[in-house]
Amino acid sequence: MFNFSNSIQTVMERAMESCRTEMARIGGLALYNESKVLSAFQKLRVGNHHFMPTSGYGYDDPGRETLERLFCEIFGGEAALVRPQFMSGTHAIAAALFGVLRPGDLLLSATGRPYDTLEEVIGISGGEGNGSLKDYGIDYDQVDMTGEGQVDLVALRSKLQTEMPAAVFIQRSRGYAWRPALGMDELKKVVELIRSVLPDTVIIVDNCYGEFTQRVEPLEVGCDLMAGSLIKNPGGGLAPTGGYVVGRQDLVEKVSYRLTAPGIGAEVGSYAAGYTPFYQGLFLAPHVVGESLKGMALAASLFRQLGMEVYTDAEPSDIILPIRFGERNKLIAFCQAIQSASPIDSHVVPEPWDMPGYGDPVIMAAGTFVQGASLELSADAPIKEPYIGYLQGGLTLEHIQLALMLVLERMAREGLIEI
Repeated sequence: MFNFSNSIQTVMERAMESCRTEMARIGGLALYNESKVLSAFQKLRVGNHHFMPTSGYGYDDPGRETLERLFCEIFGGEAALVRPQFMSGTHAIAAALFGVLRPGDLLLSATGRPYDTLEEVIGISGGEGNGSLKDYGIDYDQVDMTGEGQVDLVALRSKLQTEMPAAVFIQRSRGYAWRPALGMDELKKVVELIRSVLPDTVIIVDNCYGEFTQRVEPLEVGCDLMAGSLIKNPGGGLAPTGGYVVGRQDLVEKVSYRLTAPGIGAEVGSYAAGYTPFYQGLFLAPHVVGESLKGMALAASLFRQLGMEVYTDAEPSDIILPIRFGERNKLIAFCQAIQSASPIDSHVVPEPWDMPGYGDPVIMAAGTFVQGASLELSADAPIKEPYIGYLQGGLTLEHIQLALMLVLERMAREGLIEI
């Protein structure tokens, strides 16, 4: 049992009280999305036979096929690939880009520079000769966000008219940026602009960290294809691996040829471990995402009380909370404190290192049951000024609350904050 000081308990009680209204709103959101998920499970008559493992080629695998139909039903797609064979969200997004684009095409990012791990996939920096989009003769350009962190619609219109990209890429999460995540109202305006100028351009969304944070998903506002990770939001904390791509039938088919091989596509893909955690995780996902959103609201209130700067959206569209520490030692201590407050590997001390796919040294606190699962409480940050840490996830509000109190206790003991 933990024995927190009166001052830490008082700060936490004030923070909890200040976000009661926001937590009630999030509860309504979770109820709405759970209704959507439950209805889909019942409509598709999910049963125990869908959980059975398969082997070999996996032809006519009812578990795999029904899981993909669930994603279509819940997220508004015509077809889906929901596969443990996707190693990460980056892998799923890369398959989508390579599946849709062809030599001579232009990919235009409407949300500025993409997340670090996609830079070598596209060929923006490094990776020359590694089989990036650039190596295959696919060009890239981007429209930088406005100073307020919004999509620059004027600049986007100009790029669309002059460059006529084959596909527009949109990143929903803020990544390692001090800006709002992309909400569905803003995304709808971006889609409407693209359709008005180039109606046939394919709109691809990196949906990582965004699923179930709002009542509407990208395909429901007119996007063509979206991709993400199963060890983030839609896995509900139970999916052990995997990613997904969902959207237009013809585009998903093209992506399937990148996942397997041309002519084979989505027809194969067995999973010997069985599909129970994927189904159960998807069923739990709206609730767990709601717990994470409540935890981030609590953390924002808590750190503001302590005079620290945090970035919150009027209506969250991802499960990430950026916190500006301003000092290298404070940022590292925060991430180490999050690790020490985890249920797994709490004794491990994370240090900054040159992770594959990242341009700067990165520190990652991830004491998670599923390795790298950022729906579980975790924190990471590039080690560069102004030393912003990105807190995310949390399977239960209770764990987030306890972890935050342990973080305050440790940082206060080390003289890094005053309570």
